[in-house]
Amino acid sequence: MTSIEPYTISIPDSTLERLAQKLSLTSFPDELDDAAWDYGAPLADIKRLTEYWKDSFDWKKQEESINKLPHFRTVVQADGFEPLRIHFVHQKSDVESAIPLLFSHGWPGSFLEVSKLLPLLNSGGKDAPAFHVVAPSLPNYGFSEGTKKKGFGLAQYAETCHKLMQKLGYKEYVTQGGDWGCMITRGMGLKYPEHVKASHVNYVIGGPPSWTSNPILALRHALTPYSSREQKGLERNKWFIEEGAGYAREQSTKPQTIGYAWADSPVALLAWIYEKLHDWTDSYPWTEDEVLTWVSIYWFSTAGPAASARIYRESTHTKDIPRGQSGKWVPHVKLGLASFPKELSVAPKTWGRTMGPVVYEQEEESGGHFAAWEKPDAVARGLREMFGKGGGAYGVVQAKDGYA
Repeated sequence: MTSIEPYTISIPDSTLERLAQKLSLTSFPDELDDAAWDYGAPLADIKRLTEYWKDSFDWKKQEESINKLPHFRTVVQADGFEPLRIHFVHQKSDVESAIPLLFSHGWPGSFLEVSKLLPLLNSGGKDAPAFHVVAPSLPNYGFSEGTKKKGFGLAQYAETCHKLMQKLGYKEYVTQGGDWGCMITRGMGLKYPEHVKASHVNYVIGGPPSWTSNPILALRHALTPYSSREQKGLERNKWFIEEGAGYAREQSTKPQTIGYAWADSPVALLAWIYEKLHDWTDSYPWTEDEVLTWVSIYWFSTAGPAASARIYRESTHTKDIPRGQSGKWVPHVKLGLASFPKELSVAPKTWGRTMGPVVYEQEEESGGHFAAWEKPDAVARGLREMFGKGGGAYGVVQAKDGYA
């Protein structure tokens, strides 16, 4: 399979029947009185979602809806690793000069996050730029295959996404991402600056400017007090580090161990992900169908749900684009920063500007970690302003300015 082929998601009935059987055999833990969300996902919520998953959730209906997106698969091989079949959504605009954009999801998201952006980005060409959008299932996620070799880190994710864009004929392109999508697209800018012309991220992970690396920013940082918004952002960061980051330590050190629970128990997977959907969003009104569709994509994933955790360890145990590099200066690639108050890293402006040549900044009054899903209008507006006429990244892709 070397060509680009249309792809249809089709989960076998036998897999659905096995899921129903596992759900029916679930044993639940007890719970402390008045625990609420302090100790993790509440028992009542998980019981309710489990019952709905077993008795009412219609995966085939969700599958039919998801299959309305233009799905494809093709083989991509990162250097030193086996060829992998990569699944991706590729929505082309009717505007010939539309801007090629690579959208990268993170954990515990998926390619599905792009679905709310597509109608907002494909149109345009007159008053705002239009985009050709490519949204892969990352290797080890969704309906892409996973590697069996150690060491598949950020450099390989970046390489895979870049080679996919090249295979689609997009020599130059721009990117958008949050969570791992931010780190991967930042890695793409490091490795392929002649191809990645600009990046828009909604995960601002820069640190305080230093006198040696960013003397002007450091002076501004020293003389300018944090705004009320920035102070609240730092409080959010502190909460996450102290109360919300335990999952990352496990997944960054011993991902195989938690993988047994995810692979065997759909309820363990549900509880692990549902906690993040609640804690990482800005009071987003998740429906049962939304939660279970997100979790089901992991349960039904080609590589299995355990594979999705390995990026945490690989990114902290490989030297080629280590995780910490993602928050540092990336030259030559114009950068747009979108800040949402319930993100996991809400950095002051001077911190974000240490990440690269910033040409666009937006501060939203609401929204959290899954910005493309929670606030698609805000993300789309940011992209249109950044790449539109008068924007800091207008015309960065040769002969593809997004206008008819």
